[in-house]
Amino acid sequence: MQLVHAVYEPLGDGPHPTLIALHGWGANALDLLGLAPHLGPFLVLCPQGPVEVAIGPGMRGYGWFPLSAGAPPDVGAFKAGYAKLEAFLDDAMQRYPVSPDKVAALGFSQGGVMAYALAVRQRRRFAALAALSTWLLPELAEGSQRSTGLDGLPVLVQHGATDPLIPVARGRDAIEQLRAWKADPVYREYDMGHEINAASLRDLAEFLHRQLVSPLVRV
Repeated sequence: MQLVHAVYEPLGDGPHPTLIALHGWGANALDLLGLAPHLGPFLVLCPQGPVEVAIGPGMRGYGWFPLSAGAPPDVGAFKAGYAKLEAFLDDAMQRYPVSPDKVAALGFSQGGVMAYALAVRQRRRFAALAALSTWLLPELAEGSQRSTGLDGLPVLVQHGATDPLIPVARGRDAIEQLRAWKADPVYREYDMGHEINAASLRDLAEFLHRQLVSPLVRV
């Protein structure tokens, strides 16, 4: 597998309901792994972005594509990061005990951009999507298999009302685009900044359990 990744595997032989958890800019594969015990009986796969980021003296983080303040993302760089993520997903589905009809994409911050892209481009692979403190770039989904839209995909969008890095308006705006793509989105806003707090974590766990664990039969 091309991408470094961290894994949280629940008890039992599987196959397991599975989360593909994508970290934000400057973080790493371990960043979201700590959420796993609080979310439910999920296999959690946390790939690490391929772009190395200097975050301080002698310190390195990672991202999915380069960011430049005030400039839109470079589409070529995005496509390169996305291709590696897609290859990781292909390999992970073969290597780990994934229940193929119970997979959700979860992304925080820049990882949410990638989670949106995965769901839009590979709708049939996902039972749900959770987009946390992130933004939706419609142009990055161009060239995808969007002929039938998102076809009722359950989507949870969470954002902090006082997020200093990604304005809350970007979270709100995503809902209209998701509806235009025929998803089934739910928006939740919290008294927090660019983070995950106790209330948002509780709502996230309930959403994922409802979409991946509660249904006896998915069609």
